[in-house]
Amino acid sequence: MRAIVRGALALALPLVMPMAFAGAARAGAAPPVPAGWRLLDAESFDRHLDDAKVPWKPDGDGPSSPYNVDMYDNDGAFFDTVGGPAFRTQLAKMSTYRKSFTFGKRGWLTAELAARDADGDGRPDAPPTLTSRGGVARLDEPSHQAGVVIRSTRALPAEYRVEMTLRGLDFGGQRGGSWDYPDGRVNGYSPEGCKTNFPWASGGDFGRPECQWADVRTDSNGFYYMSIMDYGRVAPHNNVFIHGHRKVAMDGYNRYKYTGAGLRYCNPATGQYEPYSAGTGNGVNAIFMTDDRRYPTTPGTEYLMESRCGLAKGGAIVSTVDLKPELLPKEPYRFAVERRNGAYTMEMSGNFAHVGKATFRYTRSFVQDGEPIWHYNQKPSEYDGRYNADWTWKGPGGTLVDRDTWPAGSAYPDHFMIGDPHMNFYEGSARVDDVRLYTPR
Repeated sequence: MRAIVRGALALALPLVMPMAFAGAARAGAAPPVPAGWRLLDAESFDRHLDDAKVPWKPDGDGPSSPYNVDMYDNDGAFFDTVGGPAFRTQLAKMSTYRKSFTFGKRGWLTAELAARDADGDGRPDAPPTLTSRGGVARLDEPSHQAGVVIRSTRALPAEYRVEMTLRGLDFGGQRGGSWDYPDGRVNGYSPEGCKTNFPWASGGDFGRPECQWADVRTDSNGFYYMSIMDYGRVAPHNNVFIHGHRKVAMDGYNRYKYTGAGLRYCNPATGQYEPYSAGTGNGVNAIFMTDDRRYPTTPGTEYLMESRCGLAKGGAIVSTVDLKPELLPKEPYRFAVERRNGAYTMEMSGNFAHVGKATFRYTRSFVQDGEPIWHYNQKPSEYDGRYNADWTWKGPGGTLVDRDTWPAGSAYPDHFMIGDPHMNFYEGSARVDDVRLYTPR
């Protein structure tokens, strides 16, 4: 592990509510080109962007759908296995609608939006939107039963740096020291109605009424600041799906009033782990995925988590740094991922709790200390099959085997993703600016 932290300590400012996305979010000068890189593509969002110009279209899932990926899709065999016949009964209660469009120079970026229609009127309920104003993209998601992401249209180069600037964030976490907001929202979720992970879960009784499924308000909210994915048409799916498709990820996983042992917080000023409750619920999880299974009964690769507190494999999820959303948009954050010289690097810059303005960089080789980064090979020649495995699932629907999860001869071109890829978790708003792609000089 190679970690670099740059910056000076700064005084922490008090948290405030509510968060505002006013004209102050206007972007400033373009970020400087990092040393050793040349700019290939850039999107400043100065040109007007409005997803309303593109119609919603029904997506029937299944092999004929352009969004069909594998057995963990929204209608995948995994859910038939762990849910039994009840899963199909529940799935039939709603329809999925999607829209997709390219933008930026030569269409190098793609927007993917998805939402559900539960009332059967042929239109998505509480759909998300992607617009731009004042040189900033606005990702707005009024319902957790939807998703919106910005992705690379084409596969990324063999070596690259991709970065984005965050100018606004309202996807949960404490505000003013509380998980329960003055406007009635709970961890960023609206207070109206029940909000659950229906109809996708890793197990349990799939025959329950929707409101008896797991409550997402008192579970978690979050946002993907930058993630590198292992499949081509990156788009919102259920939350189980994504856990087998990330290579590296910087995301927020903001758990409501959590006091258990499943998460912990790294204080970068002391280099010591603290209970999750020591943070504000605005942490960034910087995770390299590896080939071991993280969970015995649900899909998901194991986590390699770098921070000032050291390397952690598995166990409690580590919040590497704590964001200060109240400083946005005046003091933005920048997130970047690099792939170069046989390694991935995650980078975070901004004004963080405890340390003030700083840049954190964490680098791991494709295979380091016997731990591979999941699906690192963009080409078959980069990998010999040594980490291949079969994953077996059992449930009311029988036994299902996911064969050859990483075989010789495979290839997984990189695609980046920003946003919320879950169609049964996460709700809120974010402001994104200056998405930029570099290649080595």
